[in-house]
Amino acid sequence: MTVGLRPSKPALTIVPHSLEKFLKTQKNLRRPSPKIWNDQEPDFSKLDGEGVSTLTLGHPVLRILESCSGTIRELNQIQAQLIVSNLFQHPLASGRIIKKLCSSPNIALHAFSLFTRLEQPDAFICNTIMRSYVSMNDPHSVLTFYCNQMMRKLIPPNHFTFPILIKICADLCLIAEGEQIHTHIVKFGFDLDLFVKNSMIHLYSVCGKIDAARNVFDESSVSDIITWNSIIDGYVKNGGIFVAREFFDEMQERDVFSWNSMISGYIGSGDSKSALDLFELMPNKDVVSWNCLIDGFAKNGSLLVVRELFDMMPSRNIVSWNITLAFLVRSNNCNECLNLFSKMMEEGEVKPNEATLMSVLTSCANLGRLDMGKWVHSYIKTSRNIKPDILLFTALLTMYAKCGSMDSAQEVFAEMPERNVVSWNSMIMGYGIHGQGEKALEMFLEMEKKGPRPNDATFVCALCACTHSGLVLEGWWYFGIMRRIYNIEPKVEHYGCMVDLLGRAGLVKDSEKLINMMPMEGGPALWGALLSSCRMHSNLELGEVVAKRLIELKPSDIGPHVLLSNIYASKGKWDEVESVRKIIKEKGLHKAKGCSLLRFGFESSVSSVEDDDSVHKKSMVYSMLTEMGAHMKLSCRDHVWTN
Repeated sequence: MTVGLRPSKPALTIVPHSLEKFLKTQKNLRRPSPKIWNDQEPDFSKLDGEGVSTLTLGHPVLRILESCSGTIRELNQIQAQLIVSNLFQHPLASGRIIKKLCSSPNIALHAFSLFTRLEQPDAFICNTIMRSYVSMNDPHSVLTFYCNQMMRKLIPPNHFTFPILIKICADLCLIAEGEQIHTHIVKFGFDLDLFVKNSMIHLYSVCGKIDAARNVFDESSVSDIITWNSIIDGYVKNGGIFVAREFFDEMQERDVFSWNSMISGYIGSGDSKSALDLFELMPNKDVVSWNCLIDGFAKNGSLLVVRELFDMMPSRNIVSWNITLAFLVRSNNCNECLNLFSKMMEEGEVKPNEATLMSVLTSCANLGRLDMGKWVHSYIKTSRNIKPDILLFTALLTMYAKCGSMDSAQEVFAEMPERNVVSWNSMIMGYGIHGQGEKALEMFLEMEKKGPRPNDATFVCALCACTHSGLVLEGWWYFGIMRRIYNIEPKVEHYGCMVDLLGRAGLVKDSEKLINMMPMEGGPALWGALLSSCRMHSNLELGEVVAKRLIELKPSDIGPHVLLSNIYASKGKWDEVESVRKIIKEKGLHKAKGCSLLRFGFESSVSSVEDDDSVHKKSMVYSMLTEMGAHMKLSCRDHVWTN
């Protein structure tokens, strides 16, 4: 029998370089793992009740973790040390490194990746990650994490978990999700926890479920001042001011928030007297208390009371100034607003913010105070505290536009990082009211190409621009495309602009026809515009009809009577003039005194002709006005001839 020999396997050949690398690897594996702490340091672990060594915060690697700058490279090194030291899965170590990761938004997402590698994460780690999502303004991820991680992995929550979730539901008004979390609270036995209870009362209150908030309040006798304040604030915000007062009277202890909530509630319900009475009973008033009261009287239009309270304040913050300044603008006391702002800057106790400058710029626009507006613009540029937003930019360009400085308005408009429809409307209106109708319409075309979609206010601005520049054909065009292209139904304001446009152009009959074609009732403003056109173009027949119609609509208004009298006078019908003046006298109508805003350098004053002024004074004023009008017409005629 013959035996066949199998060919032997080829011998393993190792090149010298590979052998050297292999030997170095084996040598390194026999060495102990490198450490970032000294082995000579004492042991920082301690024994528990069963004699098992436990980790403490004094461990060197945890001390290094607390003191490190928090870069991802340093944290990766520390994580590696925890792994090779068999400490990574320890709750204290893993919790500390995740807390460090969550402290910086740039590396917070790495914490979630680390969380998925933990074998037994606890509630502390989960709460840390959820707070990180809150700080990153990502509340929906908090709810997702709770459902997909904590609930699915059966990680038991603690009494810090639910207030985080409840606050998110309250901020987003997620009542359905909040009610589900409420069931979890009861299931895990935290319904008697005071912190959780207060959070639930707040949730139901802000979501309009005040009865549910009351049930949570009544479920347990355990409460503190925050519990009482929460239920009082809930009833105040839901219109239950009387029930809130009952709780307020039952309170054994009150703080400033308790008093301020009730004062704010009375202010919100329009009961300024009760708010003032409660304010006077308040033992310790803070600046918020004063602000609530001032804001309430400002909403009711009580100018004298607002100024009296403001002057009585022992100390003021920026809210105090802003409430008063904004109220002065709303009440058309723009001069007083600028005076108060000057006082604010002189005292220097607070610095103005964006809201402050909004009120000041609005006053400058209404008064034509270009000098003050330029100062505010300079302050915005040089101040580090002012971060101009789209509202402040729009107020600034509106001020320039109303003051006639369209070049400056255009510069501000060009510098705006973003523009809304109000910004575009302000530019169109600015060009329009200063007789630059063509520029205004060019701006409208640019808005169609680059800006937001025009709204009904945009077309009011465009039609006003056509009116001031006599662009009749263009006015008809824009009046047509707003319905045909933009599906915007014309309102009374649009019809009013068209009536004024046609009337100024002498197309009085067309104005009347347009008013009669309106789908809505023409108001006094429309008929007044038509009557002014009749007087301008001496249309006696139509003017008489329109004036009588206007007198029927507003019998106590002296304006139509005066216009009708002027129309009669222009035609030499003095008997009719005397008849109209007799009607005015019989009705006891009086024309409001006229006033003019005069500016000399940096000073401004309002001059008026009082009813009891002597005849020679009135004659002098009227003579001067007539002469000024003649000069203006002459200069306009010369301007047309030169062009």
